Amino acid sequence: MLTEEKVREILGEIEDPILHKPLKETGGILEIKVKEEKNHVSVKVAIAKTGTAEQIQMQSNIVNRLKNAGAATVGIRFAQLPDEVIERFRPEGIESEFEKLLKNTAIIAVASGKGGVGKSTVSVNLAVSLARMGRKVGLLDADIYGFSVPDMMGIVDRPVVRGEKIIPVDRFGVKVMSMAFFVEDNSPVIWRGPMLGKMLNNFFREVEWGDLDYLFLDLPPGTGDVALDVHQMLPACKEIIVTTPHPTSAFVAARAGTMALKTNHEILGVIENMSYFESRTTGKKEYVFGKGGGKKLAEELGVPLLGQIPLEQPYWDDEEFAPSVYQIDHPIGKIYFKIAEKIDDLIMEKEKN
Repeated sequence: MLTEEKVREILGEIEDPILHKPLKETGGILEIKVKEEKNHVSVKVAIAKTGTAEQIQMQSNIVNRLKNAGAATVGIRFAQLPDEVIERFRPEGIESEFEKLLKNTAIIAVASGKGGVGKSTVSVNLAVSLARMGRKVGLLDADIYGFSVPDMMGIVDRPVVRGEKIIPVDRFGVKVMSMAFFVEDNSPVIWRGPMLGKMLNNFFREVEWGDLDYLFLDLPPGTGDVALDVHQMLPACKEIIVTTPHPTSAFVAARAGTMALKTNHEILGVIENMSYFESRTTGKKEYVFGKGGGKKLAEELGVPLLGQIPLEQPYWDDEEFAPSVYQIDHPIGKIYFKIAEKIDDLIMEKEKN
C-alpha cells in the first residue's frame, strides 16, 4: 500500500521539464492525497510552464511511476510555479516569457500630459491599423483608474484562464487586456501606488501574449505611479505623445515627453488629435482648439509630428459595434493607417540599424 511519504519520495525525484531540477528542489509538490480503500492517489504539481507537450510527457511519467509503485488509479493537477522560483532555477541561456516579450516585441507607450486629449482613441486605432497591415498586435489598457479600451472597441467577451495564464481577448486582430475585465459594474479602482505596480507586472508576466510584433500601452495621463513603473519595468519602451493643438495641452504634454527623455525612453513622435473640424456641407475647417500645439511640441522634443487627426466620429455598425474604432474606408481611418505605416517604417528602420 502506497503512503503519502512514499508518493512524495517518488515525485521528488521527477524533474521539472523546463527547469531540469527535481520537484523536491523546486518545491513543486503542492498536494498529495492517498485513498487507501480505493488505492487511489491524487497529486497537485507545480512546474515552470503548463499547457505544453513536456507537461503531457511528465504526466505520463508520474502516472507510470505511481502505478508501478502500487497505485490502482492516479489523478494529477498541474499549476505554475511562482515567477521568483522560475527565475531562481531557470537554466542559463533560456529566456523567460517576459524576456522574450521585451526582446522580440516593439513596445510602444502612448502618453499624454493631461486627460481628455484622445490618447485611448489613438492607442486603439493605431493598434487596429497595424493589425490591418498584418502585424501581430497587443494592446494593454494600462490606465488602471480610467480604463476604457474594452468599451471603445465594443468588447463584450472576457479573458479566460488556461493553466496559470490569462488569455487576452482578441478583437479586430488585436489582443486586448484591461483592468476593466476584472471590475464589476464599472466600479472605481481605489488602489495606492504599490498595488498598481503589482497589477501592471501581472499584466506583463501572467498574460499569454504569444508572439507579437507590437504591444501598445495606453498609459494614464500625466507622470504618476503607473508611468514611472512602466519606465522602470520596460527600459527599451518607445513612446508616442498625444496632444491637442491647444497651447496649454501641448505645454502639459511636454512634461510627459521630458519624463520619457530623462528615463532614456525613445519618443517616436507626436500625434496631434482634434486638430480641426471639417464641415461635410461646406468643407470648411474650423480650428476648434486652436492651431500649432502639436507642431510646437514636436519641435520642442526634437521628434517628428506623425499626424494630425480631425474631429469626427466613426461610422457605427450595429452588427460589429465599436464606438471608437474608425473603419478602414473612413477619412480618419485612412489617416490612422498612414500614421501606422510611418510607425512601422520607423521601427523597421531602427531594427536594421
